[in-house]
Amino acid sequence: MLTITAASLAGGQGKTTSCFFLGLALARSGYKVLMVDADPQSSLTFYLGHEVEPNQPTLLEVLKKQVTVLDGIYESSFSNLWIIPSDDGLEVVQEYLSSTAMGELTLSRRLKQVKELFDVCIVDSPPQRTQICLTAVVAADELLIPAEASSKGLHSLVRTLQLVEELKSVDAFVGSILGIIPFRDKWVGRTQAKRSEISIKDMKEVAVDAFIVPSILESERYKQAIDNGKTLEELGYPDLELPFIKIIEVLKTKWLSKNPQSEVTRTVGC
Repeated sequence: MLTITAASLAGGQGKTTSCFFLGLALARSGYKVLMVDADPQSSLTFYLGHEVEPNQPTLLEVLKKQVTVLDGIYESSFSNLWIIPSDDGLEVVQEYLSSTAMGELTLSRRLKQVKELFDVCIVDSPPQRTQICLTAVVAADELLIPAEASSKGLHSLVRTLQLVEELKSVDAFVGSILGIIPFRDKWVGRTQAKRSEISIKDMKEVAVDAFIVPSILESERYKQAIDNGKTLEELGYPDLELPFIKIIEVLKTKWLSKNPQSEVTRTVGC
């Protein structure tokens, strides 16, 4: 199982949007995808239409080993897509991770229990530098860094890259950066807004060796697709899926065979 974490150390950078549409694109391509909502805001859980019921295990219980990983996995309404959900109670796991020896490895260790069941795991990390964020980043084979095409986005990218270097220096993060994905790239007709143009140019200079993914454009179509539980292609806007198509092309070259797994020997879901 390949684990991809979307991380950005600021809110509103497009992490959850990237996770949602990348997960759908991979699932539609035939890959079995596990989504992990590691953000206490639980936006990914909401986007996937999952409602956490009282006493229902979430990522909190999975991380604390109060339930098996399988008990925390639920089917989504999308084919080939499962989720480990979260709710605002996830905040309390901070103390547990801080007090656990090598707590940053917790998520990685838990996910090993289901590595034979899925092709890809996508983790949506919180936008703050917390213990949850650290365990989400360390679990990644590939790190996807969404960054708004703005000065705020550039600052978030710089801080996220600094965190990656810190984790690499102590051998905590051994994965690689999959790419930088500009978010809310604004165009008026065929003309790119100056702010977006300058910000993306600066991103390329800051992340010299990283792949700059085609932008997620500033468009209400993404929200429309999420609200309706549909893909962009189903809404009639396949061109907006270009960022996720390009990411999958890179993944196929680096990790995924062109023929996804055709069999799963154990049952996943609740």
